[in-house]
Amino acid sequence: MNAVAPMVVAHGLTKHFHDFVAVDHLDLSINAGEVVGFIGPNGAGKSTTIRMLCGLIQPSEGSATVAGFDVGKQAEAVREHIGYMSQKFSLYGDLTVRENLRFFSGIYRVPRREIGERMAFAITMAGLAGREDTLVRTLAGGWKQRLALGCAILHRPPVLFLDEPTSGVEPEARRRFWDLIHDLAAEGVTTLVSTHYMDEAEYCNRIALIDRGKLIALGSPRELRNLPLGGELFEIRCTPLGAALKVLIQAPGVVDAAIFGDALHVVLGVNHKGKNTLSAADLPNFLAQQGIHAEPAQQVLPSLEDVFVQLVTRGQEERDMS
Repeated sequence: MNAVAPMVVAHGLTKHFHDFVAVDHLDLSINAGEVVGFIGPNGAGKSTTIRMLCGLIQPSEGSATVAGFDVGKQAEAVREHIGYMSQKFSLYGDLTVRENLRFFSGIYRVPRREIGERMAFAITMAGLAGREDTLVRTLAGGWKQRLALGCAILHRPPVLFLDEPTSGVEPEARRRFWDLIHDLAAEGVTTLVSTHYMDEAEYCNRIALIDRGKLIALGSPRELRNLPLGGELFEIRCTPLGAALKVLIQAPGVVDAAIFGDALHVVLGVNHKGKNTLSAADLPNFLAQQGIHAEPAQQVLPSLEDVFVQLVTRGQEERDMS
């Protein structure tokens, strides 16, 4: 039996804006029914990549196919086979829930005989039964986003591109939105979703970490958490945090340090002489000598945020040396 072809494939995908490289030779493959999280800071290239994959802008170099269609040569066909939600809320606030759904049914050329069924499904999915005649601008943020998702799948696309769909939405509404994404994935819908919420990355089958236009890591949440950090990770609670960070980032044996909630995450490694110059047990006394109160350090398992910070820092160091 032949293997099923990936729904999204990019080879060397690149986008230049004059001298600025927004996306830099990105390779990516996403299988049918897979949910892939696109994680990176603002300006990393997430939105530009998604817009190229949606056929909205032309790549400068490289190639990509979505649902079997070439994004450069068959952009219109690509757009007919995808659902897309942009960062900015895209529905019409002065129209009702029902009117927005009917409008997008027309935009997506949903067959007339199927419009009623598709609209009913979207209303149920968004939890808006009984609110069909409510003006969209009066809805809470979570309902708006679920309605926007309902509009994006009215034509039953096999691929979804969601560009930071839960930005500014309260945590409970974000979780309900992700439940909807996984319901669609169970039906075979392929989803690439960008987010800057690290906790949301845990909901994805795989995570693509992007920084400065480059894909710096790709794997499941577990695989990424198991990437080497260059040392052992410890959490230490201390006051004040800012002063402690400034001291530790320069301390011998410290590979990296970053604020993590109300504590510091510190990676202790081996220096160029081949031995640890500062152990975890030394940290409280070392900080006390700088007038900083600290509790004993506790070894912890890396989070996705720890991995991402370390990979970005490593990349910056490599660029500085080149």
